[in-house]
Amino acid sequence: MNKNDSILSSGITLLLVSVVSFIISCGGIQPRPEPSQKPDTTFQVETRTTQTYTPPAQVEALSESAAADRYILGPGDVMSLKVWKRPEVSDPEIIIGPDGIITVPRIGFIQASGRTREDIAAEITEKLRRYYSNPEVSLAVTVYKNNKAFVLGRVEHPGVVTFPGKGTLLEALSMAGGYSTEAEDTYLTKCAIIRGKNTIIWIDLNDLLQNGNMALNARIKNNDVIFIPESQTELVYVMGEVYKPGVFPLTGRLTLMDALMMAGGPTENANTDKLFMIRPKGNGKGVVQEISLRHMLETGDFSKNYLMKDNDVIFVAEKGISKFNYVMKQILPSLEVLDMGTSVLESFGVMQEIRNRLWGQEGTVGK
Repeated sequence: MNKNDSILSSGITLLLVSVVSFIISCGGIQPRPEPSQKPDTTFQVETRTTQTYTPPAQVEALSESAAADRYILGPGDVMSLKVWKRPEVSDPEIIIGPDGIITVPRIGFIQASGRTREDIAAEITEKLRRYYSNPEVSLAVTVYKNNKAFVLGRVEHPGVVTFPGKGTLLEALSMAGGYSTEAEDTYLTKCAIIRGKNTIIWIDLNDLLQNGNMALNARIKNNDVIFIPESQTELVYVMGEVYKPGVFPLTGRLTLMDALMMAGGPTENANTDKLFMIRPKGNGKGVVQEISLRHMLETGDFSKNYLMKDNDVIFVAEKGISKFNYVMKQILPSLEVLDMGTSVLESFGVMQEIRNRLWGQEGTVGK
C-alpha cells in the first residue's frame, strides 16, 4: 500500500467510525415510563367505557330532573282560554308575543313568558273574580314553541328543533337529520349538552348508538344546546418504526392495534417489545405506558390494547442494530462512486476498525 492509499484509508476509517459512533451514541428516542406501585387507570382497554364522559347514572339523574320540570311558557306559544258559561271572556287562541305579553278579554295585559300555565291560570282566575262569582277557568297550551333545543356542529341540518312532548337526545339528533354526510370518514363519537350557565354533559354516542345504552338518552330541557364536534379534529399520532408514520383521525372506538395497523404496522427494524403510548394530561405533562406487542400477539393477552383518545401518541422503538443498518444501507452506498465496496474497505482495514469499535471483534470478511 503506497502513501496515498494509506492516507485515503485513514481518512475513510476516521470518517466512517466518526459517523457510526455519532449515530450510535445519539441512539433513538426512548420514552421513559414512570414506575408506579398502583394499578394504572389512566389507560383503558376496549372492554371498558371511557371516563371522560358523564357517567350514565348522572345522565339519568339530570334526565329525571328535566322530566320533573314544568313547562315554561315563552314567545310564540299558543294557548286556549275557556271560562265556563262566560263566552265573552273565553278566547280559543291567545298567542304570547315577542315581549312575553298576552291579552285577556276584560283583564287586559298579563306577563306570560317565563311562567307556567298553572301560574297564569291562577292569575286570570283571581282577576276575573272582580267581575264574576267563582269563575271556572281552563287554560291549555295548544302550540308549543319553546320546548326546543339548538343542535349545532356536525349534523345534516343544524338549527333549532322543537318537541311536541318531552324531548330526548335521540329525538333531537333525528330531527337534525343525523350526522353530516359531506365527508365519508365522519363518525358520531360524542356530543355535549350545554344546559344553562353551569352544566355541560358529555355523552358517549358510541355507547348510546352502538351498544344501545339508553341510560345515555338524556332528556332535553328548553334552550339546551347540543353540540357534536368534528371527528377530524380528534387525532392520534403514530411515530417511530412503522411503515406509514403520521396523524390519523380518531374514528369510532379506535384501539392501539387499530392505530398501529393504520400506520402500516411495525417495520423490520422495530423493537416489538418496546411500544410506548403517550397520553397528554394537561399542564404540559403526559403519561407514558410501555407495551410489548410481541407479548400481546404471542399470548393473545389484549389487556393493553388500549382505547385511543384525542392527541394520544404511539411510538414504536427501534432495534439497536437498526442504527448500524442505517449506516450500511444509506451512508456506505454513497461511497460506491469511489469503488469502496466491502472488500475494498476490508483491504483498507476500515471494516476491521468498525468491528473493533462496535463489538471488539477481530478478523476480516471470509477469514
